[in-house]
Amino acid sequence: MFACALCTLMINILTRLMSNLAVIALTALTPAYADLVGHGGMVRAVDFSADGKRVVTASFDYTAIIWDFEDQQKVTVLEGHEGPVTNARFLPDGRVFTTSDDMVGIIWNTDSEGSKIEHRLLGHTHKIMAASVFGGGRKLVTGSWDKTVRVWDSHTGNQVRVFKTPVPVNAVAIIDEDRSIAVGGHDRVIRIYDLRSGRARGKLEGHKMGITELRADSRGGRLLSSSIDRTLRLWDGRALRPLRVFERHDSQVFGVRFTPNGKYAVSSGRDGYIMIWDLDTGQPVKSIKAHEQIVWSVAVSPDGRFAISGSSDDTARIWHLATGDRIGASANFNGNAKPWLVSKHPGASMFKKCSRCHDLSSSGVQRSGPHFKGLFGRRVGTVEGYKYSEALKKRDFIWNKETLFRLFDEGPDKFLPGTKMPVQRVTDNKKLTQLVDYLEKLTTVTK
Repeated sequence: MFACALCTLMINILTRLMSNLAVIALTALTPAYADLVGHGGMVRAVDFSADGKRVVTASFDYTAIIWDFEDQQKVTVLEGHEGPVTNARFLPDGRVFTTSDDMVGIIWNTDSEGSKIEHRLLGHTHKIMAASVFGGGRKLVTGSWDKTVRVWDSHTGNQVRVFKTPVPVNAVAIIDEDRSIAVGGHDRVIRIYDLRSGRARGKLEGHKMGITELRADSRGGRLLSSSIDRTLRLWDGRALRPLRVFERHDSQVFGVRFTPNGKYAVSSGRDGYIMIWDLDTGQPVKSIKAHEQIVWSVAVSPDGRFAISGSSDDTARIWHLATGDRIGASANFNGNAKPWLVSKHPGASMFKKCSRCHDLSSSGVQRSGPHFKGLFGRRVGTVEGYKYSEALKKRDFIWNKETLFRLFDEGPDKFLPGTKMPVQRVTDNKKLTQLVDYLEKLTTVTK
């Protein structure tokens, strides 16, 4: 037994080493995007913070990473697990909840001073594969291959209740306005339990193989499930009856989410695709080839504009759902001039974020945003060859000091609904005026 454990340890160490080398190689070979690259193992789970400003990714490299969604930069690494991290969820108050193969759940305090472990949730006797947050963030749920589901108090870390299940658990979701919990596992049955009494309420049957993910809508009235039978299904979370079956993935489906407006589902799977489904018709409205390897998880931004995919290729990628475009700040290209780095203009330091997505020259490297040459006086949506969102194509105004000020004052999502720009507000009017002034000077002299 000791020899087997030693072999497993050595394999894990070698896997993490090779994964780190792969990340270095990937970063060197694909400079056109700044995806969320930094893990040394597959990305198993992704989640947005409630305000959409941060993203957390969970990896088999034993860590979770918190990222700034606006510029895709790493904020902090959460290191505390002794096994692959299987889930990472934001709580409404900004704390993060992670679970792992090490049988432990961790609640992290992620304030401005960094991150620290607030509570360790101990009790499971096998890997924890499922996690959910409910009760306004006061309660947490974990599901494990030890055939139990456990409810925890997020403020004390104490265990509140245990549900025993007949099979190892892969997924949990809170439904029916926090009255019930749906549990999916290695068999094809979704079991429903009353959260207060612990009694079984019923079953949802229809899948032909094991359940991989469960997600409820904002009030728990509807439930989405995904399965290795290549389908996802929509259920009535109150009446406990089937509503619709979605079939188009070519292989196992591992991730599923509702969009915030409740009109669509977003799924991901072994085939490397993200698919967007109309919940009323059951038909796919868009297919995105997101990765060449398995997409284990998908998250949708609170404003419904973006999705993030987590993959076996050790990366997470950002997608604009309306167009299917991959969104990412471009890497720094050493050959490009960077006048803002030496400028004494007070707006130059703020331009650094703009430079990640926009080139100054029309002949420069294609980035995720249109180039800035001739920006002032240019009609919106008219850079030749750039793929604009349909919403922006319908707008008709000129970029000038007034419109650029409004863009960052109101926020791109408000000023240009449907835009591919992440939310980037500048709330300090003086700093915003300085940025717009620098933009005019910089883009007017660009050749």
